[in-house]
Amino acid sequence: MVGHSQSTLSNLTLVVYVLQAVTFFTGIGAIIGLIINYLKREEVRGTIYDSHFHWQIRTFWGALLGGAIGWISASLLVGFVILFLLFLWYLYRIIKGFLYLNEGKPLPQ
Repeated sequence: MVGHSQSTLSNLTLVVYVLQAVTFFTGIGAIIGLIINYLKREEVRGTIYDSHFHWQIRTFWGALLGGAIGWISASLLVGFVILFLLFLWYLYRIIKGFLYLNEGKPLPQ
């Protein structure tokens, strides 16, 4: 955490949650957030924000995998159920992460 205040790291973590939420409308926010996560990962190491970055990275890759499975299986109609459940899971993870961040707590791993 050399040279970065807790406030700066908190704001950066919040920006990534916002980018993940904006993905519902733009489709690209989560990719930008993922890049931030990987570029700033060392700076959050050892802070409560480390668990948030880990959560955000897992959220991105889980959504990508779930989305691929959903779209591939959409022709079988089960894919639409998968995509709906993925939407709920993604929304849940953004909200839970934001609430924990707002309370100044790390996320459970």
